[in-house]
Amino acid sequence: MTPYQFDEFFASGLSESVSPFLTPSSRKWSKNLPLKSSFLAAFFLALAFAFSFFHPILSNLFLTLVFFLAGIPAILSAVEDFKNFEINIDLLMTLSAFISLFIGSGLEGALLLVLFEISGSLEESVGAKAKSAVTHLRVLSPTFAFVVDPSGNYFEKAVREIEIGSKILVKAGEIVPLDGTILEGSSSVNLVHLTGEALPKLKMQGDHVPAGARNLEASFILEVTRKSADSTLSRMIQLITQGAEAKPKVQRFLDRFGKKYSSLVIFLTFLFMFILPFPFLGMEGSIYRALAFMIAASPCALIIGAPTAYLSAISSCARKGILLKGGVVLDALSQCKRFCFDKTGTLTTGKLRLLELIPIKTSFSPLIALGIAESLERHVTHPMAEAVEREARRQGAPKMEVHSFSQKAGYGLQGTVDVEEKKLSVFLGSNDFIKERIPAELFRPGEPYSLLLIGEHLFYLRFSDELRNEGKETIAKLYQMGLKPMIMTGDNLSNAQKTAEEIGISEYLAELKPEDKLNLIAKFSEEGGLAMIGDGINDAPALARATVGISLGKIASATAQDASDIILLNDDISLIPWLTLKAKKTTAIVKQNLFLALSIILLVTTPALLGLIPLWLAVLLHEGGTILVGLNSLRLLKRG
Repeated sequence: MTPYQFDEFFASGLSESVSPFLTPSSRKWSKNLPLKSSFLAAFFLALAFAFSFFHPILSNLFLTLVFFLAGIPAILSAVEDFKNFEINIDLLMTLSAFISLFIGSGLEGALLLVLFEISGSLEESVGAKAKSAVTHLRVLSPTFAFVVDPSGNYFEKAVREIEIGSKILVKAGEIVPLDGTILEGSSSVNLVHLTGEALPKLKMQGDHVPAGARNLEASFILEVTRKSADSTLSRMIQLITQGAEAKPKVQRFLDRFGKKYSSLVIFLTFLFMFILPFPFLGMEGSIYRALAFMIAASPCALIIGAPTAYLSAISSCARKGILLKGGVVLDALSQCKRFCFDKTGTLTTGKLRLLELIPIKTSFSPLIALGIAESLERHVTHPMAEAVEREARRQGAPKMEVHSFSQKAGYGLQGTVDVEEKKLSVFLGSNDFIKERIPAELFRPGEPYSLLLIGEHLFYLRFSDELRNEGKETIAKLYQMGLKPMIMTGDNLSNAQKTAEEIGISEYLAELKPEDKLNLIAKFSEEGGLAMIGDGINDAPALARATVGISLGKIASATAQDASDIILLNDDISLIPWLTLKAKKTTAIVKQNLFLALSIILLVTTPALLGLIPLWLAVLLHEGGTILVGLNSLRLLKRG
């Protein structure tokens, strides 16, 4: 029998029958187990403290339970660290707690263990929340799919073994296991887990469906276009994992600093034990005061201050449909003063819209002319045709019957229509297509356009990119924040100018090649932090060179996404001001955490060494600071 992979084993349904302990109720008990255990230890510590006044034996019993629940995990971790020759704050805290026990300050040692376990559990909880996006995506990712064989039968097969080009059946209610194109059938799918967009999307034959989408209505057959390791869902999981693991400069420094600092604190503690004035033991003894110094000087709050803040921010962004490739991105974004937008597909939807139908030489009603244009365009698939059809539906233009329809690829359409009891020839297309039929002075070059000739009646159809609904508000907010938005596009100057005017941007550069964008990005980056927002392959070099590259998740090319630091999964550029404020807030909270941690160390260590602060108070101040830092970081989990 082929052995199960880990995820396949749990997906197989065998987990409950193989072990009687792996039941739904037992799994609930195991959730947040370290935190539950530490709070139970805190309860026993409170009982030990209460009974210490009138029943020492019961007090010692409860104290033993505290050291069992909180001390054994700490000892095991410390032994493992010691075996690896790694001196860190965990080892430092464990030493302090057990030395406290040996000098007769068991309650203080137990208090240190309990508070250290609680703060450690809270840190772990923050990390788990930050990684919850990965957990949810892994739950979404099916491990088996129904493969359709040439005879039309289907059988179950592990997703990781399915090759590109295979046909799979996706039933109603199921999660799409692999990226693919619909061959047969149609259905609505929900992409909320991938993009944050709650509205279902209709997918028909020929449409692409990403892995992780939920099939809502009817079954369909999908031709696989990406293997499991390269699927949309897998790539998102990889990006979130990279985001959690990529450490900012502050965090990398603190990780290195923590190891050296912990070694120094342990050395100074043992030094003070022997050089401080006697007595050696007791509440005023050198060991007691040296231990108070060790606890006060331990850099717990200092070490967790940065990572908990970054993890919380990454988690908050993931829930808004923003993927970050590491906390370092937040540091960089908080420094950006200029935001450069590509035009087509970024500030615009990439779809054309018919702005107006201008009569040039005619007595016809523009509405009738629009109906004739739509009647021609409905026979073809083209961005301009879609724009004409949408506008005709919006205005309620009359439908006409077209006879003798024909198309000249790349040029235009022609046919005949019955208008006002006359049969008229109709031509719709470019200047080159119609130039032999009308005077040259009537041509209007510039924006994307078409000419419509109905007999001798001439109309000019003016098109433009459709602006994103959220564009104006986004740009206005960036200006309010004191930032400098601008447009960088390869499109012509006329289109760039019109888009800039409509969306409210005062600075724009047009007709740029990829190398031009790259050189300008390099120049602006040297003048201060710069964020580049784009979606196409031609934007990839600029996205990689910018201080921060931001790409769109739904329409951006894979190359652009790979080159960027941030991906907006739902193509919602209105999140950019929110994300910028989140980055600034994250930087501020990291600074607050570091200031709080350093203040406690500086203000408590010397009084503790002089015997002015007892061991229990040093423990409370130290662990209280650690918990405050963790709770301060959790503020970044808010969506607002």
